[in-house]
Amino acid sequence: MQAPMRTMPKLTPAPAMPQAEEGDEIDLLELAGSLWRGKWVILATTFLALTIGAWYAYGVAVPKYAATSSLALQLRKEAVVDLESVVSGVSTETSSINTELEVIRSRGLLEKLVTQLDLTRDPEFNGALRPPSAVARLKGLLRGGDDPAPAPADAPPAPDDAITPEESEMIRTVGAVRRAISATNQRNTYIFNIGATTTDPLKSARIANALAALYIQDQIDVKFQATENAVSWLSERVVELEAELQQKQDLVKERRSSMDVSTVEALEALNQQQRAMGERLAEARLASAREEARLNTLQDLARNGSRAELVAGLDDPALTRLAARLAEGEAGAEDLFADRLALLTQEAENAAARQTQQTAALQASYDRLQTRFDTQSSAVIELQNLERDLNATRTLYETFLTRLKETSVQRGLQQADSRVLSAATPGHYVEPRKSRIMALAMLLGALLGSLIVLARQFLHQGYRTAETLAADTGLAVLGQIPKMPIRRRDQLIDYLNDKPTSPAIEAIRNLRTSVLLSNIDTPPQILLSASSLPGEGKTTQAISLAHNLAGLNKRVLLVEGDIRLRTLWQYFDIPDSRHGLIAAMTGEHDLSDLLLRDSRMDVDILLGEKTSANAADVFSSDRFRNFLEELRHHYDFIVIDTPPVLIVPDARIMSQFADAVVFSVAWDRTAKSQVTEAIRQFHSVNSRVTGLVLSQIDPKGMRRYGYGGKYGAYSSYGAKYYNT
Repeated sequence: MQAPMRTMPKLTPAPAMPQAEEGDEIDLLELAGSLWRGKWVILATTFLALTIGAWYAYGVAVPKYAATSSLALQLRKEAVVDLESVVSGVSTETSSINTELEVIRSRGLLEKLVTQLDLTRDPEFNGALRPPSAVARLKGLLRGGDDPAPAPADAPPAPDDAITPEESEMIRTVGAVRRAISATNQRNTYIFNIGATTTDPLKSARIANALAALYIQDQIDVKFQATENAVSWLSERVVELEAELQQKQDLVKERRSSMDVSTVEALEALNQQQRAMGERLAEARLASAREEARLNTLQDLARNGSRAELVAGLDDPALTRLAARLAEGEAGAEDLFADRLALLTQEAENAAARQTQQTAALQASYDRLQTRFDTQSSAVIELQNLERDLNATRTLYETFLTRLKETSVQRGLQQADSRVLSAATPGHYVEPRKSRIMALAMLLGALLGSLIVLARQFLHQGYRTAETLAADTGLAVLGQIPKMPIRRRDQLIDYLNDKPTSPAIEAIRNLRTSVLLSNIDTPPQILLSASSLPGEGKTTQAISLAHNLAGLNKRVLLVEGDIRLRTLWQYFDIPDSRHGLIAAMTGEHDLSDLLLRDSRMDVDILLGEKTSANAADVFSSDRFRNFLEELRHHYDFIVIDTPPVLIVPDARIMSQFADAVVFSVAWDRTAKSQVTEAIRQFHSVNSRVTGLVLSQIDPKGMRRYGYGGKYGAYSSYGAKYYNT
């Protein structure tokens, strides 16, 4: 079997995977096409929604009747006395009107309504009196029939020790009545509408009129109570202010009697006296400074100056004459000059001392006068504050006393701020609005169906059409193979033989033609069948392709390249062999002894073989390459079934020696990311995927998704060409 090695065809670089452009716009035609293909789903959900809507509108919903009572807000009313009311009426501001609307639906007012009409005995508002619904009975049966019925939906939490059963019943009833009551304001008017919606038209009118009457009475009661509270409060406050006024009057008298200066005028006179004393003190300080300067000058001249400077500086006539006599040399003149100088010095010292004493006396008088002024000023200010506080208290007392008299006059004169404009008449039918429910149900059903169709179309990760597969991968789709109707693997060969004109077999023939014509100049001889993951139809494709190639009267060899799992023998009527591909590669056994034949198919079969060596290392060896080159001289076509690409690297390694790689993608199952990654792995070893096969197509599914009328074997006009 030795033969010259055949030169492998040069592999061209694999095309780059197309990248989706950023910012792709929504294809409205594709969107409309998806909705049209899912029209039956949309119609089904629309019909289901209409059925549910009709069941609710005509069979479940309880008819309701609404009655309305109108109240007019009184903007003006005649005053009985010409005095400002202690309790003002309702303001016409929007916030005040909205407040009144909430007062109408307040719990306190509704409790009075429930008590007046005895609504706790009405099953419509007291859910505990209603018989259990069908759903509640069903739940009771599911729980065993002995469990108590669940509390109604509007029931409050289970009462504790602080809430009696009667209070709990009242809370539950008030909540139900509140949901049946509405209060609105007519736009740009001062008219309130009180509405009640119940299952009885007369009951609705009765509740609306009763609530309007209670609201008007509540306004009167609130005003009367406010007046009583105001009188009580004003009375207490007047008594307190009277006592406080008397206390402050006594305090003012006491302070005035204890003060020397009690008026501002007297305080001003004291201030004038203080300023005069300050002026005298300033003059005395100036005179004292002059005497001190004269004394210092005399003493300085006596110590350091000459006789002429001393005479000129002192300017004393006697001293001047003695200086002249001394200059003439008169005897005894020097002693007289010294005595006169000492006398002048003593006089200057005495004058400075007297002036200092006078200044000190004036300073003491000024300090006493200033202290007295400060004391009297603080006392006058305090007295003024007390008098202002007294006047304020007197004014407040007189105001409260006047308001007390006015409020006492208002007793019993309160009027409501609203009046009944029109009483409620028996209610009119308001719900359920059957036509609206049906229209809304139809709209929601169509919307839900559209969402289901779009989600199934755009969120699904698998491939349903060859166009999408080719567009995403940039590779040609060589074939579309339907799912074959077999239950076990060993039924595949019988189906291939018994149904030669079935859509699946015709699809295999189309695949065979596409593969053989993929390279016209050098038709492929070694064909590799690959897929991303197990169960995507690559083994079925390899066997079917080998079967079809053998129908061309060609020598065909089917090789099991998946030596790890080894499942190929399960498809044939042959025993599992202990030796196979590995033994043939190593030459341990002759190839003719290892080849197997199924009587139903004219194809040589070489099964895989377990080995202790790593499978990737085995297929990477030169021995495997040489083995394939030998097989080329003995067979027209060699079909190799490989392991999944994303699980082990065997298929990528074997693709280096193959002439064509046929990649299977399971219809509506294999994710786009898996297909992209598997093709990328082939590209990473510079192997080119010849083409893709969309396998295991469900014809009913194609028609269900709206593609049946577009793709050959799955269209209505293609059925006449096939024999299933």
